[in-house]
Amino acid sequence: MASQFSGVLQLTDLDDFITPSQQCVKPVKVEKKGGKSVAKIQIEDDGSYFQVNKDGGKQKLEKAKITLNDCLACSGCITSAESVLITQQSHEELFKVLHSNKDDAAEQKIVVVSVSPQSRASLAAHYDLSSSETGRRLTSFFKGLGVHYVFDTSFSRTFSLLESQREFIERFQNKEQDSKALPMLTSACPGWICYAEKTHGEFILPYISTTRSPQQMMGSLVKGYFAEQQGLSPQQVYHVAVMPCFDKKLEASRSDFYLNAAETREVDCVITSAEVQKMLEEENVSLSDVEPAPLDPMFSSVCGDDFLSHSGSGSGGYLHHVFTSAAKQLFGEEENKS
Repeated sequence: MASQFSGVLQLTDLDDFITPSQQCVKPVKVEKKGGKSVAKIQIEDDGSYFQVNKDGGKQKLEKAKITLNDCLACSGCITSAESVLITQQSHEELFKVLHSNKDDAAEQKIVVVSVSPQSRASLAAHYDLSSSETGRRLTSFFKGLGVHYVFDTSFSRTFSLLESQREFIERFQNKEQDSKALPMLTSACPGWICYAEKTHGEFILPYISTTRSPQQMMGSLVKGYFAEQQGLSPQQVYHVAVMPCFDKKLEASRSDFYLNAAETREVDCVITSAEVQKMLEEENVSLSDVEPAPLDPMFSSVCGDDFLSHSGSGSGGYLHHVFTSAAKQLFGEEENKS
């Protein structure tokens, strides 16, 4: 299970984000002078900062360099709007939607929960259950709360890895024409993506894979294909992802994954393994005591009552399998050409 964060790194009652209560400690570098300051800061369209003096004169300000330590000590870059998005990423929000469904049947949303295999494994270890047994009991628990479908993100992980394979082959074949085709770096970890964007920018971004993470791949499938198959609009589906990592909350809130036409996010809410445990505790339920239910076969890698597995000890083993296949395809093609 995920460990608890210190009180300094908490947003209200969540254990995973910094409280947005401070201004940025280093927005720009301003030379301090004696006397009362009457200067104003003006931001131009290109993002440049200017100090406007009392006489109307302007002086361009030097942008301050912020280190990782500065970021850890400051939360000023989280705006009020972003803090609202983060507060929506909690199990309390899921409870609100489920209660709203019971109170207003006319405005009922179809609630879909996608569970990652990592979170399922964490809960299985905690309750000393098998992975498949945990999946069946989680399905029963969520549906008992009012959830309509419970899927397994191993399905979307396969999609994500296959798309990564396709992109790697394309990049490998174009490496002579594109100097930034290789190496291809993972795009599945939102913490890494945020770090790369803020610290290295265009130096590293061209090397990052354009493939969606399994979470967002599932978001696209649920709000797209699933909603269409059910005769629903994306807005009528409330999609929850159960993930092992707190950064997945921020990933779901990114504007990249907002459906402008439908005015909804692909993943409406992300809860962690620890929050699922908290839900069980609030309902006074132990997962070991929950009666198992059949697994939903749609968007789930299941066969009968069990989850399908692959050769390898984890996602790394499957990744090795996928890219070994890609290598055989690449070098097989080169051998045929020669």
